[in-house]
Amino acid sequence: MSPTVYLISGANRGIGLAITSHLAARPDTVVYAGARNPSTATELQALARSLPKNVYVVKLASADEEDHKAAVDKIKKEVGRLDVVIANAAINDAYATIFDTTPDEVREHFNVNVVGPQVLFRETYPLLKASTATPKFVIISSLAGSVSLNPGMHVLNGTYGISKAAVNYLARMLHFENEGLVCFPMHPGLVETDMMKALVANDEALKDIPLIPTADSAAGIIKVVVESTREKDGGEFVSYDGSRLQW
Repeated sequence: MSPTVYLISGANRGIGLAITSHLAARPDTVVYAGARNPSTATELQALARSLPKNVYVVKLASADEEDHKAAVDKIKKEVGRLDVVIANAAINDAYATIFDTTPDEVREHFNVNVVGPQVLFRETYPLLKASTATPKFVIISSLAGSVSLNPGMHVLNGTYGISKAAVNYLARMLHFENEGLVCFPMHPGLVETDMMKALVANDEALKDIPLIPTADSAAGIIKVVVESTREKDGGEFVSYDGSRLQW
């Protein structure tokens, strides 16, 4: 039986690392784990050393086209296909009102969180199509990207939310533009990551918010991805527990 081949971006920490760890422990699974700076991704490198036939680290800086081309060339030469791509890499480091956020901060969030997944899709889609009639391209988004819900929460994540609303639109367009593709954005939950801890530390409104472990988020994400179909999940805004969210 051929293994299921995954590519995960932003796999060096947080949710991405947890997803990679969970997948690597599954039978018949190969994970290409993307990291912006592989040499400093110590936990990811340790995982790859412990599971040398399951985890392969590749250089993958979000929105860097040359990185993506090189990673895809490597995967093509080694296994010839991809079955599932999870676009996880993202940033959230502008903690202010929209008025107090600089245009450069908005541009940087948009570049990493929206252009990054678009570049990832463009480069990986040929290998996805080479694998199966129903390949999967899943974008890790956020409840912050809900136009219906997030703006009324008065949380200082507007810049991040703008980029996540845009990437939700990107995912839904990819669903409609590509026959057979299983594509949807996913909310990973409110997760105990460095990114979320930094937001909480900079926003008094979030000080008492309960956070879930990265392992719980990753387990939910993987279950949803494995069980997903185009008919059931394609073009929907899905939570890590399988529920649907408002756009």
